[in-house]
Amino acid sequence: MALKLNPITFQSQKYPSFALPPLPRLRSSKFLMASTLRSGTKEVENLKKPFSPPREVHVQVTHSMPPQKIEIFKNLEDWAEENILVHLKPVEKSWQPQDFLPDPASEGFHDQVKELRERANEIPDDYFVVLVGDMITEEALPTYQTMLNTLDGVRDETGASLTSWAIWTRAWTAEENRHGDLLNKYLYLSGRVDMRQIEKTIQYLIGSGMDPRTENSPYLGFIYTSFQERATFISHGNTARLAKEHGDIKLAQICGTIASDEKRHETAYTKIVEKLFDIDPNGTVLSLADMMKKKISMPAHLMYDGCDDNLFENFSSVAQRLGVYTAKDYADILEFLVGRWKVEQLTGLSSEGRKAQDYVCGLPPRIRRLEERAQSRVAKQTRAVPFSWIFDREVKI
Repeated sequence: MALKLNPITFQSQKYPSFALPPLPRLRSSKFLMASTLRSGTKEVENLKKPFSPPREVHVQVTHSMPPQKIEIFKNLEDWAEENILVHLKPVEKSWQPQDFLPDPASEGFHDQVKELRERANEIPDDYFVVLVGDMITEEALPTYQTMLNTLDGVRDETGASLTSWAIWTRAWTAEENRHGDLLNKYLYLSGRVDMRQIEKTIQYLIGSGMDPRTENSPYLGFIYTSFQERATFISHGNTARLAKEHGDIKLAQICGTIASDEKRHETAYTKIVEKLFDIDPNGTVLSLADMMKKKISMPAHLMYDGCDDNLFENFSSVAQRLGVYTAKDYADILEFLVGRWKVEQLTGLSSEGRKAQDYVCGLPPRIRRLEERAQSRVAKQTRAVPFSWIFDREVKI
């Protein structure tokens, strides 16, 4: 899961809250970072709590789903086996990272690495910033499995549970694990990046966790993963497109293959939410509105490298500028999901459910309008910042 919009809360009576890309001009009392770091960009020394999240997170709510709704997910065990587990691939038929990398047992290994490096030398630094950010996000996979196992009614209670939900979570994790492995090895071989700084960032990120505000609710959790898997599909698809434009067909194949996995996972998660809309349309539309009001926070929003307090914001700005993942994509994803789940066509809702329906269906154009205004303000404000991932070379944001 790889996503890059820095969550910003827009607080007014006219517009609801949702995520927009990080915009330096919008640092006023009306725009509050969902997660904040110490101000400034400098080496942080003598941290009082070096193993704790370096950022403040939201006030956390737990177990908000009524206990009786847990039965819904227990009753969906057989359905999940027949409809969700089919979106997993058998290990023996799955691709592995080594399929795309130089063979270390081959006599031609060094020549293969040389060719990889020659192709990588033609790719600009800003692309590598985005690719590194994607890889770091994928490498924080332990956090995402932990998040899924916080969800009431679907968690893996033993670590090797035979419920359909637990099997899905473990196998999904196993499939996703290949993504970070592959990108990590490619970047290591490319010679273009500072692997130690990248490894520090991964350790910080896994130690910090994530704050998706899903409240142990599988309603909120599966809406969140539906959104994130589609966002990751878009992001990796765009890095594939850019790699091809820069002449590295093999890197394009790597990113495209990962994107294909994300699309398959998106299909599974959106199917779960579609089923929830069939069973409990009122509760599901209320959950969708709740998730969108709180914003879809990105999995790596607590990213930190020990140097740059605004690392995630800066990384997201590069992704926005390159068109890898943008505020427009955020609006497009919501619009896609609203259509996929036929939210506009829901009937028999409570008064609160109808309000939630209207809110969600009207949100994409509002996001686009705000994004257009914000981008017009920052279009003339590009600046260069150093990234430790590329040996402190500067990149425009």
